[in-house]
Amino acid sequence: MSALDHVDLELLAALSADPRATVVALAERLGLSRNTVQARMARLERSGVFLSYERAISSSSLGYPIEAFISVIVRQAELPRITADLSRVPEIVQAHGLSGQVDLLVRVACRDTQHLFDTDARILAIEGVERTETSLVMGEVIPHRVMPLMELARRDS
Repeated sequence: MSALDHVDLELLAALSADPRATVVALAERLGLSRNTVQARMARLERSGVFLSYERAISSSSLGYPIEAFISVIVRQAELPRITADLSRVPEIVQAHGLSGQVDLLVRVACRDTQHLFDTDARILAIEGVERTETSLVMGEVIPHRVMPLMELARRDS
């Protein structure tokens, strides 16, 4: 994707402030035509700027209040298959490939500590997983955010 310009950044800031804003409301807020806003949103979507249109749902509200990060070390040659196997573990809500000594960082949501123990055991049972290390989430101190990055991008543009 080409660099975001000032108007793109203003549009993204407005969407971050009010994710449910209509194209008409965004156009009014930014002083742009509806067609301009719609075209820019379509371009941003095509270029992968928007990660999701889903509403974030609390795993705790679904009965899974225990969250943990599990560091996973695997045999490198088997990483694609291991990743596919991990994707079938419903308690895994997110996973990232890492550089360094740990290969994958997996975020899980569980009902209780026994469920967490069992989930970790299922991950360890996957052929090619050599070791795991589990860290219990005590609380979220900085939620996922992009506004500071958008402010930085605005200053840099």
